[in-house]
Amino acid sequence: MAHGPVWAIVVAAGDGSRYGGPKQFEELAGERVVDRAVAVASAACDGVVLVVPADRVGDRPSGVDRVVAGGATRSESVRAGLSAVPDDAAVVVVHDGARPLAGVDLFHRVVSAVRDGAAGAVPGVPVSDTLKRVGDDGVVRATVDRAGLVAVQTPQAFAAEKLRSAHRAGGHATDDAGLVEAAGGRVVVVAGDRRNVKITEPGDLALVEGLASHGPSDPARGQERSEMSDEKTHPSGEETHLSDGALGGGP
Repeated sequence: MAHGPVWAIVVAAGDGSRYGGPKQFEELAGERVVDRAVAVASAACDGVVLVVPADRVGDRPSGVDRVVAGGATRSESVRAGLSAVPDDAAVVVVHDGARPLAGVDLFHRVVSAVRDGAAGAVPGVPVSDTLKRVGDDGVVRATVDRAGLVAVQTPQAFAAEKLRSAHRAGGHATDDAGLVEAAGGRVVVVAGDRRNVKITEPGDLALVEGLASHGPSDPARGQERSEMSDEKTHPSGEETHLSDGALGGGP
């Protein structure tokens, strides 16, 4: 079991090519998108590392302990963040800076699963749309069976050493769970939150603004940090993963 401090890495170093600019620095209800992501990570964890473009390293928002420059890819940016996480961290939570509506309860679920023995834990929601596999010519090759498919979100929690080991090989993946899985780690899926939208396309900001107007994903946003320390806690940009069972919290 992973006992010890929980640190978060908030990844906000992307250039937002699909959005048309760095969407993590857009304003949302009087705050920047990334500041809302940092606020919930700070409330839920013992420390926060923020990964930003090199020209923003001097900008240290409230709730951030360390700021580092990101790399050319998401995986390189996470590795830069990992280098700033203290050696005594037991659990590392990786969260997208462009997901401003994740709640503290979602952090609780993924960290609790790692505390219970999983190498990693990711939030997932069932896939509701029909999925088609399409060729380069635009012709449908197959209709994909949705059974066992989930759309995966962040925050994603990992036993710190499992995540560090997975990144030592220098590989690249669309999420950190993919690297841990490839290294043989057991990653489990916990219940995600459909409100936890990742801002990717220009229209996503308006969607998130509408969701934010109804309040945070859970009322715990803004609680004091360290809620998940050993003393206090007991246990559209999504990736699609296969799941062997129903969504739940257990390994």
